[in-house]
Amino acid sequence: MPSGVQVLPLSSAERVFGELGQPIERVPVQVTVGLRRRGFRRPAFSRALIYGALLAGSVIMLFPFLWMLGTSLKVDRELFVTPPQLLPAPFAPENYRIVLDTFPIGRFLLNSVVVAVASTALQLTTSAMAAYAFARLRFRGRDALFLVYLATLMIPFQVTIVPLFVEMRVLGFVNTYPGLILPTVASAFGTFLLRQAFLSLPHELEEAAFIDGASHWTVFSRIVIPLSRPALATFGIFAFMASWNSFLWPLVVVSSQDLMTLPVGLANLHGRYTTAWNLVMAGATISVIPILAVYMAAQKQVIRSVALSGIKG
Repeated sequence: MPSGVQVLPLSSAERVFGELGQPIERVPVQVTVGLRRRGFRRPAFSRALIYGALLAGSVIMLFPFLWMLGTSLKVDRELFVTPPQLLPAPFAPENYRIVLDTFPIGRFLLNSVVVAVASTALQLTTSAMAAYAFARLRFRGRDALFLVYLATLMIPFQVTIVPLFVEMRVLGFVNTYPGLILPTVASAFGTFLLRQAFLSLPHELEEAAFIDGASHWTVFSRIVIPLSRPALATFGIFAFMASWNSFLWPLVVVSSQDLMTLPVGLANLHGRYTTAWNLVMAGATISVIPILAVYMAAQKQVIRSVALSGIKG
């Protein structure tokens, strides 16, 4: 018998059939538990090379943020020294105090939080409902309508900004929170992303719910949404970042300083003839903190979404 092959002992059922005179066909079972295949582990040199490449890529990606943080702590005379220095000498943490005292950063932060949270919540709601309709409901023209909806992704926002502003002016939403939020309620990208997530769910779950008398709303709210939390968290981060970093639309629709979001407010740090880049970088560093907090809060769901995307039912 070849090595690694083990014939299992007779079970009680097999002994009964043997006593009755019934033939029993025994199939050798390959036992691989506890056996280490030679050559399965990656060589140490290859693993070190991969880890080194990943570390180098991480440093390259993090370098702009490190430079922003270092510049925010520099004094004016250290901004344009040659050769440039990453670490500030001396440290100037008072740059943050100057930014907080000179501009109403707190008000800008509050406006950005209100707009970003409201926009993200509305996009998640509308995109999830539309995705469920395109993924689970059957109606005439569904696929054609979905293609037309996806085609709107190819239209630049700059093309629609004038009609949107006219619409907001007619509705009386210029210089208001609804004017900042309403144009971002629907998202074709979010609908596409969540539709793909809903299509990966097994149909047997909703069929069992329908047999028990559940409606589409019950299936959507109690089955589809809980099972799609990783995809919802991923899209929520994308939507929050897009709303938080939005600059053009708030610049057009808002002129009052009390309603300015953080990107528009930080633009006021640029002077007419000169710019204090250490103050600009201090304000930019403050604006990055909420995005990092949101990502850290949803990090596990994002990783789970990436992991589950490769599993086929």
